[in-house]
Amino acid sequence: MKSSNIGGQAVLEGIMMRNGGRYSVAVRKPDGDIAVDIQDYHSVIPWKTPLKIPFIRGIFSFVDSLVLGMKTLMYSASFLEDEEETGKELTKEEAAKQERQEKLFMNLTVVLAVVIAVALFMVLPYFLSGFVEKHTSSRLAMTVFEGVVRVAIFLVYIFCISRTKDIRRTFMYHGAEHKCINCIEHGLELNVENVRKSSKQHKRCGTSFLFFVMIVSILFCFFITAKSQAARVLIRIALFPLIAGVSYEIIRLAGNSDNAVVNLLSRPGMWVQNMTTKEPDDSMIEVGIRAVEEVFDWRTWQRENL
Repeated sequence: MKSSNIGGQAVLEGIMMRNGGRYSVAVRKPDGDIAVDIQDYHSVIPWKTPLKIPFIRGIFSFVDSLVLGMKTLMYSASFLEDEEETGKELTKEEAAKQERQEKLFMNLTVVLAVVIAVALFMVLPYFLSGFVEKHTSSRLAMTVFEGVVRVAIFLVYIFCISRTKDIRRTFMYHGAEHKCINCIEHGLELNVENVRKSSKQHKRCGTSFLFFVMIVSILFCFFITAKSQAARVLIRIALFPLIAGVSYEIIRLAGNSDNAVVNLLSRPGMWVQNMTTKEPDDSMIEVGIRAVEEVFDWRTWQRENL
């Protein structure tokens, strides 16, 4: 298998696919039609050099994914509004004001998401590890326990949100996204039948990336030796971008390698994907295929690479 470097994300009743400098969002509308939005992709930073530097590029890629993910989620959510609201005519001034409000909301949501993620997965596990500190002075034991708590919180969070109907359907679209990419990268023609029998797991998945963040954080936190509790918390927060950068390089390597060791390291993340991907129906697969074909010439890629 060779990596096509195309990536995506499930949105509400749809799928976003990104290929280089362009991305498409295909959404199944309430009337059954598929709406598609195709746009050029622009990074959150105007300079290209940081996006090429190992370990640094992962930080910006993580932020880019959050911003683009929120933008495409808002686009998909617009089709779920009541017909009365969607049918209203807006003046230019009202449309411009609404666009500014949506952009501000998106930026605030991204910032809030990062703050909550750091608090939930970096700070909270550290304070919970204090229970072990009462029974042992081993830094290794406390660090491992902190990591176990971090992974446990992550898994419980995924399990809880997967119980809701809307999230479960989104996870089905997530499965369709993976299946489409796997279908292409295994040299199969991109059609419903071939996509249906392709795997819903992929080594470059964001779920695997987040799982690697949990594991890499254990290694980094082991070397935090500050005496002050406040300093230890601040160092953990400061290390989060670096941890994300290292995890990005690991997931990037995994997606471009079939090495046995790399595959073994990828396996836990692939197992976790069983929680975040579900088997899609044919209508969801059709949406995924549409999203791919709008930005990726898979036939040419297969001829040149497989």
